[in-house]
Amino acid sequence: MPRINLRSMAINQKGTITAVKVGGELGRRIREMGLVPGTEITVKQRAPLNDPVALRVMGGTLTLRNNEADYIEVEVEPAK
Repeated sequence: MPRINLRSMAINQKGTITAVKVGGELGRRIREMGLVPGTEITVKQRAPLNDPVALRVMGGTLTLRNNEADYIEVEVEPAK
C-alpha cells in the first residue's frame, strides 16, 4: 500500500499512521493526541483554504494544521 503525507489525503480517505516524523514538543503533542503509528484515521473535512484538516480518530474528531500534518506519514488503500 502506498505511503503518503497526511496533508495529501483526500476527504473521506482512510489510512493508518505509519510514522510521526518530528521530535521535541510538537512530536510529543501529536503523539499525546493519539496520532501514533498503527492508528486508523479518516479525513472528514477541510477548511475553505484547506487548513486546518478535520480527522476522525478513535471515534472522535480532531483538527490539525497542515504544518502539523506534514510530519505524519499514512499508509492508504490504493485508488480503485
